[in-house]
Amino acid sequence: MRVAFMGNPNFAISSLERILQSRHHVIAVISNFPRPMGRKKILKHTEVGSYTIKNNIELIELDSFDDDDIYKKIVSLDIDIFVVVAFRILPEKYISIPRFGSINLHASLLPQYRGAAPIQWALMNGDKTTGVSVFMIEKKVDTGKIIYQKKVDINESDNFESLSNKLSHLGAEVILKGLNSIEDGTYNLFEQDNTLSTRAPKISKEM
Repeated sequence: MRVAFMGNPNFAISSLERILQSRHHVIAVISNFPRPMGRKKILKHTEVGSYTIKNNIELIELDSFDDDDIYKKIVSLDIDIFVVVAFRILPEKYISIPRFGSINLHASLLPQYRGAAPIQWALMNGDKTTGVSVFMIEKKVDTGKIIYQKKVDINESDNFESLSNKLSHLGAEVILKGLNSIEDGTYNLFEQDNTLSTRAPKISKEM
C-alpha cells in the first residue's frame, strides 16, 4: 500500500523502520514543523523529521492543519492509508483523505488510558501489564475500532524510557500486522467498550 507516515518523537521510528522494510511503500513522512530549541533558539527538526531527512524520504513538515497548500499536497500524493504514531489529533478532513482511512498506534490496551500519556499513567498506577493497540482513527480521540492489540508485562525495574522502548518495538510489529491485514482484506474490527475507558491526560512537572 501507499503509506503516509505521521509521527514526531523517537517512539515512532521503530514503526517507520518496520514499514520501510516491508512490502508497503512510504510515499512521504509528515511531522511537526521545526521549532527553536536551546538557548540559541536553533531550529530543530523532530526526531522523526531528522530520521526522514537522513534516509532521503520525502518529508512534509506540517505547522497548521489549516494550511491549504500542505493539505492539497498531501491529497495529491494519492495515499492508501495514514499510519499515525505519536503525532497529533487529526481533524476530520485529514482522517478521510486516504483510500483505506487512517490507523493509529496507541501505547495502551484501549479503552484503558485514552489520552496523551498512557505509559506514564501505567507506571504511576503500578500496573503489572500494559500493551499496544492499533485502531481506526475516528473523530473522537482514541475511540476507534480496534484492529489488533498485544499485551506486555511491566517489570519492577521498568521506567518510562525502558517501557517506551519495549512498547515502541512491540507497536512496530502490530502496526505491520495491521497494514498487511488491511491490504489483504483479512482484518476484523472490534468496538471498544466505552464503559471500561480510563483517561491518561498529559502529566505536569508537579505530578
